[in-house]
Amino acid sequence: MTLDAVRAVADAVLWEGYLLYPYRSTASKNRIRWQFGVLGPPEAAAGVGEEPAMHVETLFRSATDGTLTIRLRHLHLVRRQVFAGNEPVDDDGAGHLSFDEAVARETTVGPLPAAVLDRGLSRTIVVNGDVAGETTPAGRVERRSRNLHAHLSVRADRLTEGWHRLIIDLANTAADEPVDRDAATAVSFLGAHLILVAERGEFGSLLEPPAGLDTAAAGCRQHRCWPVLAGTADRPGRSDVVLCSPIILYDHPAVAPESQGDLFDATEIDEILSLRVMTMTDEEKRAARATDPAAAAIVDRCDAMTEQDLARLHGALRDPRAGAPLPGPDLSAVPTYATPTGERPWWDPGVDASVHPERDSVAIDGVEVGKGALVRIRPNRRADAQDLFYAGQDARVTGVFADVDGGCHVAVVLLADPAAELHEWYGRYLYFAPDEIEPRSVVTTPKEMP
Repeated sequence: MTLDAVRAVADAVLWEGYLLYPYRSTASKNRIRWQFGVLGPPEAAAGVGEEPAMHVETLFRSATDGTLTIRLRHLHLVRRQVFAGNEPVDDDGAGHLSFDEAVARETTVGPLPAAVLDRGLSRTIVVNGDVAGETTPAGRVERRSRNLHAHLSVRADRLTEGWHRLIIDLANTAADEPVDRDAATAVSFLGAHLILVAERGEFGSLLEPPAGLDTAAAGCRQHRCWPVLAGTADRPGRSDVVLCSPIILYDHPAVAPESQGDLFDATEIDEILSLRVMTMTDEEKRAARATDPAAAAIVDRCDAMTEQDLARLHGALRDPRAGAPLPGPDLSAVPTYATPTGERPWWDPGVDASVHPERDSVAIDGVEVGKGALVRIRPNRRADAQDLFYAGQDARVTGVFADVDGGCHVAVVLLADPAAELHEWYGRYLYFAPDEIEPRSVVTTPKEMP
């Protein structure tokens, strides 16, 4: 196992939201930062700091001579203050701005002998701050960071067949009583996450648990993070590395090979965001470069992109379930040739008179489900992170659609959605595969959506 691929994903998590397009300090979206994985000081008043702790539970087993290594990774706030002479200023007029930067930190705890985890152990973590300065034509730039303090505890509760529930608690223990958000952020762990590495041991997936561990996996509790298998996926449901992320991920996440580098916004499309950076004016680019060295690197990288670089970003398509087509009607008769000019194209629904979404139905658990049917949603294809909020919701079917690849898609609107009628009126449906739908003969009062 190599940690390089794991760190590539972990770095994307670490820097997510650090600085957003247009990468300037004056942008409203960059006035309040550090949205993910912030462990704030415990003495912060309500609304001043974030919660101080994270809690992780995952499945783990090890040989008697196995070990566990815990890597705490986070950003450490660096307050950059610009001086014109001896006077602190926001802008010295020479390309230097006062702004909050960050540096990446990693603290390693272990290797810990797996044999001692039954008893439990704890560690105190201290990350030292620093003060550094540099001279500028207008005065100087001072960078200052505070000491950070945390407490880490870990134990393993026995389950079955050598498996344990590994329980890890991490808490910020800063003694400060910050009076405002800036003071709290200065002593916070930003983008905090853990990488767990087993030597002569392994972790079990919580999403697709090893055989016999479904109940144990369902019993694992998390607070402000989610553990997923990382590294290579050569053993289904198992790995010797886990990434405990403050952002929702699936097992074995990976950075797209086409990506030219981090843009601090993994929810955005690299091609679109890179093109937007390239269209910035020279003055806008100058302001971004002055805001942060990392922003300057993004601008420089986008300006240097070639046509070949951009072409690699365009049109990549990956099917995480390749070889497992969606169940549905046989559409082999749909023509795949180009029709003469003036005729309807082959993909026009009107070409195939046998397809009528409002009248078609699909058999689910022996029940024919079509428009108007009441169903319950059971998402299982990981098509969208928002599926987590739809699970268990009752819905009404608005149509059964077939695609040109032979797939079947059931369109629904949620009964608990106050805008359901509006969505149905203009055709904004949620789509699920038949195996994600449970027919309902009786639907109770709609549950309030989370």
